[in-house]
Amino acid sequence: MRATLAIARRELDQYFATPMGWLLLCGFVLVTGFFFALMTTDYSVQASQAAFNPYMQDQVNVNDWLVQPWFANTAVILLLLCPALSMRLFAEDRRQRSLELLLSSPVTSGQIVLGKYLGALGFLSVLLFGTLHTLLILYWLGDPDPGILAANYVGTFLLAAAFLAVGMLASAFTESQVVALVVSFGGLLALWVLSWADTLAPSSWGGVLAHISMLSHMEQLSKGLLHVEDVTYYLTFIGFFLFATWQRVEAWRWQ
Repeated sequence: MRATLAIARRELDQYFATPMGWLLLCGFVLVTGFFFALMTTDYSVQASQAAFNPYMQDQVNVNDWLVQPWFANTAVILLLLCPALSMRLFAEDRRQRSLELLLSSPVTSGQIVLGKYLGALGFLSVLLFGTLHTLLILYWLGDPDPGILAANYVGTFLLAAAFLAVGMLASAFTESQVVALVVSFGGLLALWVLSWADTLAPSSWGGVLAHISMLSHMEQLSKGLLHVEDVTYYLTFIGFFLFATWQRVEAWRWQ
């Protein structure tokens, strides 16, 4: 466990040791803040109109007009951002020929994979932590449901963690960070749009494909409903891609 944490610390430090990490962090906070400001303005307008219309007072609330839409936009931003976070995990080490040194050290392939993944998760946690100031604004504007907020943060973290797992596997198959970025984004986009299969092809196969999509398991979480099925899906999804990455790293030991 100590070796895993040491690798995770090294990976986390690498994000803050390069301009790319700071650009991703600042860009994420600025873009999410921009969308939050736009939604806050729209909510203020709708709330002002609802004050003079008794039929709209129950329809305009901070949970439906701010919390859920903002987290939905944040998920789209993370879809674009996570491939950039994960593209360097193995590709950079292979390009610099430092992976051979890591493989020859007294650590297992599983420890290497888990350590790198935990380092990326640590940086993801920093990104989400940078959005906590929005909670103060939400409570100033209205009375958001703490359960909905908590479920959305949990769901967003699990969704982004799944993004990182896919991106890390893509990074393990190439020395080019650009190739890893393109492949992981293409795969994630395909898994994202599978949620439309039930609408475009209303059949049993369409329902199965929609259930595979990561987006379909966010619907209940965004409403504040923390179902075991959805959490199990994300954990199984992450575990599968970590296992595949572990097998890829293990194959390098036999080359």
